[in-house]
Amino acid sequence: MSLKNVRAFRRSLLDWYRRYGRDLPWRGTRDPYAILVSEFMLQQTQVSTVIPYYNEWLYRFPDFAALARASENDVLHAWQGLGYYARARNLHATARAVVNRRHGRFPRSVEQIRQFPGIGKYTAHAVASFAFNESVPIVESNTARVFTRLFNFRKPIDSDMGRKRLWQNAAMLVPKANALTYNSALIDLGALVCVPRQPKCGVCPVKKFCRAKNPETLPVRKSPPRTKRLIENHSLIVSRSRILLQKADRRWRGLWILPLLQKSPANQQSIYKGIFPFTNHRITLNVFAQRQHKIDRRLQRWIKINSLESIPIPSAHRRALRHLLNGHRQNYMTVDR
Repeated sequence: MSLKNVRAFRRSLLDWYRRYGRDLPWRGTRDPYAILVSEFMLQQTQVSTVIPYYNEWLYRFPDFAALARASENDVLHAWQGLGYYARARNLHATARAVVNRRHGRFPRSVEQIRQFPGIGKYTAHAVASFAFNESVPIVESNTARVFTRLFNFRKPIDSDMGRKRLWQNAAMLVPKANALTYNSALIDLGALVCVPRQPKCGVCPVKKFCRAKNPETLPVRKSPPRTKRLIENHSLIVSRSRILLQKADRRWRGLWILPLLQKSPANQQSIYKGIFPFTNHRITLNVFAQRQHKIDRRLQRWIKINSLESIPIPSAHRRALRHLLNGHRQNYMTVDR
């Protein structure tokens, strides 16, 4: 694209954004903490889902210092429902690093931002742009779709070469001044107009610059990994208005789940069956009513049923608990202690 067309592209995009850009809560701040929270939450999560969590998070943890003081239990509890809990742990670790190593001051350079846990290239560029108005490109799902169609790029965008080319294209177009507004406009163009299916080419403000012949076929991705099916068996053990839970140590590290069984009990029907996705897995969760006398006190704990809402439990297990604890008490098998 010629320099003349680059400038015209930016003007058309910004004119459109001034009229149609989204009013999102993190757009009204330059606070790097608030912007970092939004970027962590928006990873693999839709905007409409994030907004209430974002507002509640800033109410509970308004700055790096407040988050750094919080316990992991409180952090994970506030995050539950968003999934991918490593994001919460990384955000928590970043807050503590900012407070303990940088006296509460967040850096503005991409290189320094990337040194914090869980912060990759896109998140570092996004915070540098939206908090500090740095002239840096951003490539995420929306902008990647715009770039592949704009340049008719037909190589897989999740390949090394594809990622490199996307960042090169993004760097070519980002302006030296007011990159914050330009990058916000580019994201909104992908979210509102250059959508994955049935793109709204008729109202696209930059359609005269677009080279895509069949935009709906772009972007190209490598074949996804096959979905793996897993079966997990857990126990329900209730005693005197308490339930036995176990601290997860793998997928949901730090959260509380129903105690894991090594295998399904012989000649016993499950009292609950749920299916949920996790990355490229499709997991069947079976729950069996159990009597258990030997308890692993390192990982397991009796929890009062009326306090379950106050502890972090992954959505799949919380759904199981709500089903089993509401109107299904005849299925319980209790233990005496």
